[in-house]
Amino acid sequence: MTINADDFKQALQYWASGVTVVTTHSKTHGRLGMTATSFSSVSVSPPQILVCINDSALSAAGITESGYFGVNILNENQKDISNLFAGGASEQDRFASVAWSEGMQEIPVLDETIATLQCEVVEQVRAGTHWIIIGKVMDAMCRNGEPLLYYRTQYKKLSGESL
Repeated sequence: MTINADDFKQALQYWASGVTVVTTHSKTHGRLGMTATSFSSVSVSPPQILVCINDSALSAAGITESGYFGVNILNENQKDISNLFAGGASEQDRFASVAWSEGMQEIPVLDETIATLQCEVVEQVRAGTHWIIIGKVMDAMCRNGEPLLYYRTQYKKLSGESL
């Protein structure tokens, strides 16, 4: 027996996650970016992370073509950026509306995020409707700030209280 899609989605709403924008640049598609909450560390040595991206997303094709991507971890004041990269705005409009700079291999790196990781693809694994993309972290930049969180279909701020 398998859980139905609605019950599965409802259960996953109880997992609080940080919010990222995954970016890349490819010759065919240009600058690409999309909001993603499916992000995790994989290994410290070598330094690796993973992102999960729907195979229908243009960003997946761009990452496959270029072999490089960035993960921009949003701060608590970047809800509008999350919505911009999650919504129906064109790729050109997305990057015209935010401050960014060019990283390695022409990866667009969003300014003012709390962290950015620039990665080289080391493996892509197909899982259902998504690609699990594993990247070797080639560069990391960190800034002060608190993360933007997503929980039960709403954006949240970190309370700062330790348990």
